[in-house]
Amino acid sequence: MKKFKIFFDIEKEEQWLNEQLQKGYRCTNISGLGIYIFEKTDKRYVMRLDYQDYLSKKKFKDYKGIYEDFGWIYINGSWLGGIRYWQKEDNDQNEIFSDRQSKSNYYKRLMGYSFWLGMLFLVSMPDKGLYLAEGLWSMKGALFWKAFLFETPFALLRLLPALMVVFFGSSFYKAYRKYSMLKEK
Repeated sequence: MKKFKIFFDIEKEEQWLNEQLQKGYRCTNISGLGIYIFEKTDKRYVMRLDYQDYLSKKKFKDYKGIYEDFGWIYINGSWLGGIRYWQKEDNDQNEIFSDRQSKSNYYKRLMGYSFWLGMLFLVSMPDKGLYLAEGLWSMKGALFWKAFLFETPFALLRLLPALMVVFFGSSFYKAYRKYSMLKEK
């Protein structure tokens, strides 16, 4: 079974993948374009996602080996950096972060991820208005409405970077709150 879904929140993505597992569908592959491939299974699995910055090939091999030693199966992710997808049969040891410090480091990495993606969208925001059609505002009647309606999808696309800045800003704040709570305890 294939499903197309795009996530901007790693925790919501993990939750959705685990819901699919509850329905009896085990994830076998994930493309960078949001296509998830599942197969039917009778076994119970759990899935965890981890965000890692760039790892050298050796560090990536060590990172992968540690998880595999504890029964985790590597589903997908680039050794260059990004979200790593881990899956294993459900048992009492279903967390990939064994202590407060590793969980805290995870949220710190997520803060960096959200910050830099937010900055990327911030610098790509248009410095002009949303409606760029020349003479649009001087048009009258039906001609104005036709031009306005034609231009609106393009204006919304120009608004997308600002929305992404807000989204990644809220993701940063959410990760920061969880990071701070772990640091206080």
